[in-house]
Amino acid sequence: MSPNPGNESATLTPLAGRSGRWYSIRLEYDSSRTRSPWWTPILSVVLALLLCAVFIAANGMSPLVVYEKMFRGAFGTSYGFTETMVKAIPLLLCGLGIAVAYRISVWNIGAEGQLTVGAMAATAVTIYFPDLSSFWSITLMLVFGTAAGALWGLMTAVPRTHFGVNELITSLMLNYVALLALDYVVFGPWKDPKGFNFPGSPMFTAAQSLPVLGTTRLHIGLVFGLVAVLIYYLMIRFTRWGYELRLIGANPTAARYAGIHIKKHIIIVMLISGGLAGIAGMAEVSGVTHKLMQGISPGYGYTAIIVAWLAKLNPLGLIVTSILFGGLIVGGYSVQTIGLPSSISEMLQGAILFFLIAGDMIHRFRIRLSA
Repeated sequence: MSPNPGNESATLTPLAGRSGRWYSIRLEYDSSRTRSPWWTPILSVVLALLLCAVFIAANGMSPLVVYEKMFRGAFGTSYGFTETMVKAIPLLLCGLGIAVAYRISVWNIGAEGQLTVGAMAATAVTIYFPDLSSFWSITLMLVFGTAAGALWGLMTAVPRTHFGVNELITSLMLNYVALLALDYVVFGPWKDPKGFNFPGSPMFTAAQSLPVLGTTRLHIGLVFGLVAVLIYYLMIRFTRWGYELRLIGANPTAARYAGIHIKKHIIIVMLISGGLAGIAGMAEVSGVTHKLMQGISPGYGYTAIIVAWLAKLNPLGLIVTSILFGGLIVGGYSVQTIGLPSSISEMLQGAILFFLIAGDMIHRFRIRLSA
């Protein structure tokens, strides 16, 4: 490889043409090509399905039967579809928060911890203010959950901006701190004395639970997610702040020379990112489980990373990919009835991420034929 950092190349095999001239094939790496084509996510999903089909067939089952079962379980019935949307809500909120941070190349992988502390803060309202009306309970739970998630995001931003600590390390470590704090409260001071010794807080009352659609579990948290996506779109497209974020993401050096305070923007986006994940935690504990318990999240914060990456940070894409991955989770439960483990959905998620990253890397290489 050549020492040129912007456009590296390697000469491969010389070829002789019909005219007697010699040609060489060069493989060039162009670091400036940061955006892959729009069809890369679609191709990644297709290739992931094909790769997982090989493993399903090796297990002695028909991939078509398995995929049909997953699709029917996730989208084929009204119950399956509403369950898919229930799973999509935390994925959408966490994915949106991650997308905001990714806009300026801040790699927040701490949405799992931010969701967890958001759920804990919302639960604190039910424990220390148990007699509030429905309006004040939900409002305070939303405020506390958002603030807790934002504070957890700030704990990643400050070391990055003031001490140069890589946010990948701090955000990942804070996930485990949040999970240990969750274990402490559900096994200790917040443990339900009437819970038959199971770790968890007391059940929420009707006034502390989010309204749901009919007899389903689909709750008003979906509105939170859609409104947040709309605000994200308007802010990114039509405000100066959004323009500055796009400029920082495209060329941080040019943004710095233009007088944009990058450190301030890092702190702001991490506050927003953590706050959105905190809302997801509040919606999950108030709209789905109705109590704080161990394992409140089955990995929504980590799956949301793939959701944001697959959507290419596009607002509409975030809605589509969150529903897709919500369907994968619900579909994974469906295939248990035919003898496959639900972890097949995790295998599909990993395969999609693998091909997505591979596609982005391959897109930066060019093959050139020169005389």
